[in-house]
Formats: sequence, C-alpha cells, structure tokens
Amino acid sequence: MSRPGQGVMMPVNGLGFPPQNVARVVVWEWLNEHNRWRPYTATVCHHIENVLKEDARGSVVLGQVDSQLVPYIIDLQSMHQFRQDTGTMRPVRRNFYDPSSAPGKGIVWEWENDGGAWTAYDMDICITIQNAYEKQHPWLDLSSLGFCYLIYFNSMSQMNRQTRRRRRLRRRLDLAYPLTVGSIPKSQSWPVGASSGQPCSCQQCLLVNSTRAASNAILASQRRKAPPAAPPPLPPPGGPPGTHAVRPSATFAGTALWAAPAACPTEPAQPPGAPPRSPSALSGAPAPGQNNLNRPGPQRATSVSARASIPPGVPALPVKNLNGTGPVHPALAGMTGILLCAAGLPVCLTRAPKPILHPPPVSKSDVKPVPGVPGVCRKTKKKHLKKSKNPEDVVRRYMQKVKNPPDEDCTICMERLVTASGYEGVLRHKGVRPELVGRLGRCGHMYHLLCLVAMYSNGNKDGSLQCPTCKAIYGEKTGTQPPGKMEFHLIPHSLPGFADTQTIRIVYDIPTGIQGPEHPNPGKKFTARGFPRHCYLPNNEKGRKVLRLLITAWERRLIFTIGTSNTTGESDTVVWNEIHHKTEFGSNLTGHGYPDASYLDNVLAELTAQGVSEATAKA
Repeated sequence: MSRPGQGVMMPVNGLGFPPQNVARVVVWEWLNEHNRWRPYTATVCHHIENVLKEDARGSVVLGQVDSQLVPYIIDLQSMHQFRQDTGTMRPVRRNFYDPSSAPGKGIVWEWENDGGAWTAYDMDICITIQNAYEKQHPWLDLSSLGFCYLIYFNSMSQMNRQTRRRRRLRRRLDLAYPLTVGSIPKSQSWPVGASSGQPCSCQQCLLVNSTRAASNAILASQRRKAPPAAPPPLPPPGGPPGTHAVRPSATFAGTALWAAPAACPTEPAQPPGAPPRSPSALSGAPAPGQNNLNRPGPQRATSVSARASIPPGVPALPVKNLNGTGPVHPALAGMTGILLCAAGLPVCLTRAPKPILHPPPVSKSDVKPVPGVPGVCRKTKKKHLKKSKNPEDVVRRYMQKVKNPPDEDCTICMERLVTASGYEGVLRHKGVRPELVGRLGRCGHMYHLLCLVAMYSNGNKDGSLQCPTCKAIYGEKTGTQPPGKMEFHLIPHSLPGFADTQTIRIVYDIPTGIQGPEHPNPGKKFTARGFPRHCYLPNNEKGRKVLRLLITAWERRLIFTIGTSNTTGESDTVVWNEIHHKTEFGSNLTGHGYPDASYLDNVLAELTAQGVSEATAKA
C-alpha cells in the first residue's frame, strides 16, 4: 500500500510558511518525550494562529481555549512550549498540509488506550489512514510509517502484528484546522534574542520576558554547542533535535527581573482571575499576602518565615530540578514563580518528590525463599523454534471445516466468508483453497483457512494459534524473549498498602546479544537497557499465585520481547511484553508502584490473555 505524501515544514526563524499564494492547512505540533511530533487540536491551532496575526513575537496561553492545557504557554519567538508548574520546555513547530487532507476536513482518527480513553494518532498517520479509508481499502499496513500495526476498517480496529492484540479505533468529525494563504510578512521575522527597546515593568511584560529569557538560554546553548564553521543541521523529517541543557542566562542574574514591579502608566492593575488583556500572556497581579519564595535575599527570608501563613488548601506545586541538578537551570524555578504570581495564583513551590525505587539494604542472611515456590532462580537458554508441522496442519488441528459459511466478514481479510480469501494470490498452499472456511473449536469464530495460515505464518510459528477476535489461545503460546535469568526471594520489608506482609522481590537479568530468527532483525545486535530490573509483589496468597504464573510466563519467554522502546524510542532493544510489573518499591509516583488495589487482579488477567493460567503453571 502506497504511502501518501506528508506535510512539508519550511522553517524561517522558527516559523514555517507556505509558498506564496498557495493555500495550506496549518497544524501546530509539539515534540513529546518519545521524539514524536504530536498535533494540537484544531481549536488550539486556531487560537495560536489568531495570536500570531496580532503579535508574531508574543506568547500564547493555551489554557484560554483548553482547560486541560492551563499550565502551558508557547513563546512564538523561540518556538518552545513552557509548562509553568514543572519548568519543562519542549520544541513546537508550524506544519502545513494539503487542504483536502484529513486536518483540512476536520477528520480525526483515534485509538482506544488501556484506560478506555481515546487518543488521536499523529498527523501523518491520521492522513495515511484517511487516504486509505477514502479509497475503500479493506485494511492498511502502517509498517511504512515505522509501526507494526494493521488497521482494519470493517471492524474499526488496530492490531499489533507481533502480539496480535487488537484495539478499537474511531473516525471523528471535528473542527477543521486553520487555512492560510501566502507567506508571513518579513516584518514578522526577527533575530532570536533581539531587543526592541526597554520593556515596562508591569506583570504582563515581566511574564513574557521571563518566559522568553529561558527559551533564549536554550537556543544560546545550542549555538555554543554547534561547530563554528557551519550552522546546526536541520532535524530529519519527523525526528527530534537533541536534548539540550539550559545554561545560566544573564537575564536572570539582574536584580531588576526579581524586583517588585513598578506601576505601569499604560497598564492599570487588574484583579486576579480577570480576563487577560492580551493573548500573549496571563495577566493579573498577585494578591497581598501571597508567598514570594522566588525573590532573593531579604525578601526570600521574609517569605520563608511567613510560609506558615499560607491559607489552608493552597496547593504545593512541585517544580523539577529546583536545585539545578538536571537539564533545567534553576532559573526556570524562579521563572515558574513569576508566572504563577503574575496569574494571581496562591501557590507554594516545592521540590518534586522522587520515586522510591528500591528498598533499604538487605543483608544476604535476611533473604529467604518464597513459601510454596521451590527454588530461587529460573534460567532460560536460547531455544530454537519448535519444528512443528507445516502451517496448514497447525491450523487444521484447531478448526472444523464449515460447509455453508454465513454471509458475514472474515475479520482477518475483511472479505465476506462466502467469497474467496483476501490472501488469494498472495499465499499458495496445497490443500488450502481460498474459499475454504473453518470454525475454531472452543470459541466458534469463523475465518478463511487461508487467512489463518497467513496469520500463523506471520507470527512466532510455535504450534499455537490465537483467535484474533476473542484472543482465545489454542495450544501453548510461547514468546520471543531473549535468554536470561529470573531470581525471586523474600525480603524483610513491606510495600505501601501491605504493612503486615513481607515483600517478594523479582530480579530479571537479560544481557545484550544477537537476534535470532524469531526476532525483528535476525543476526543484528540487540541492547538490554536497565537490567537487572527489580520488581515487587506482596507476600500473600494472591501475590504468590502471581509469582508462580510469572515463572511460567518466563519459561515460555513471554515476559520480554525485542522491539522499540516506548520511553526512549530506541529500536532493537529488550522491552516489556504486555505483562505489567511494579518497579517502584515505596511509592507510586510513576504508576508502577503501590498502593494499587487492582494491580494483582489486572496482572492475573494479563497473564490469562497470554495463555498462562493457574492450571498450566508449573510448580
């Protein structure tokens, strides 16, 4: 299936522009932690474009049009999005697409995540899906975009080609993205860091300049790192620029930035919570008695001594890297305070709590075996794929031939069961005619035999078969986990929510190696980041049950696989495989810790979905 053209971004001083007198749909996008450009909604893009027309050097307060984006501000001069409560800054870009594409029609394609919420696809994927939908293709392969997913339009589902897991998707009609013609006038271009005169000292100007100062510090750091003989190269299409450290900026060193704002003759005071005067920044003055922890010297001391006077119920917002130990300079913490005070928010800045990943040190004599679970270690070696019978024999083992199939769709090829398989002409197998239909023994779902042969041949070919509709597993499912070691034992410490119970600690260790024939790139090296990995279970009846099933899953090579990391974007690396573990010992800040009342039941359901149940667990 051909890949439709993507939008083309042509940057000038950070802002893209379409060719003269050519209409283009404008989509603003931000770079997430997985190095993917994520689009803002059409409503937000209209808001950004309106601000851009009024003041191309201004700032955009996203919370004015979307309550979920209240903490975010975009600085148009540096093309960065700033989050006020954490100090996080991300690049943004202005991208253009054809008016006849999905964003020009207001069409949004979304997939359903594990929590039941709908998430929009990246814009290039959305356009690809819409083009295939309009051409009435029965299915779409997203591998050309770097994703191992198949889209089935008849069942409106997305299937992972490796795990065979399906998710629902939907097509939603929304507001069309803004349309623009021609280029931005030259008067709206500017050199980064240029000064247009002495700004006034009102809260609004202070807010804009403080946001811009930190953005310029990032760009100055980029220039210092770039080779002097050549300008920095443009990032590849769809690819992110590197992570840049924010260095000290003289803007934050001056006392004028921190001093109490003088009265502005052209800007009368506005009460907190009043509508902003300009879309370039939040407005409003801090109310008397609010904390001023961001001020230096005596002012800060006065603020600290008055901390106890903060009214009850005032939230304490965490600010990352308040000590300046990470990539965000301590000045961002001060800038956050200015932003919050300028908005009239009674907020006390605090250091963000850190997750407690590991228990206190445990001596070797305190480590005990888990009751009812023999041994303390399981090792897996590199197993060759089972020399099972040919795919046709495996499929026939679990199916019964249907002489008179119903007039309904085969959910694999999306053709009617009463017609030939959609894989006719792609696969040729003796004894499997494209019109043959079979019914799976336990669940009763019907498919073309040729479609099931194609599905089996594209998987692990381990002699098992999984129904693509209900996920019922026939035979013993095995995975593609690389060789490694699994250790488990008791430690004399308790997890949050299990105060009277000791803890089962599981330690997984997988070394780097070479991919086998069952992996995405046979013969190529794979990495194993973050090993050994420590995971935790409560030492109660249900926790020990989960441990026994995890041991079975480990021996069937189902805990890990080789793929692309959702965290770093690295390919050919060891990643988790659909069975969630708790890797935080004493906290739950990232969602991978305790307390979590439903975790044990959820992981039992995930193990069952992989064909690992108590009846098949090995002692």
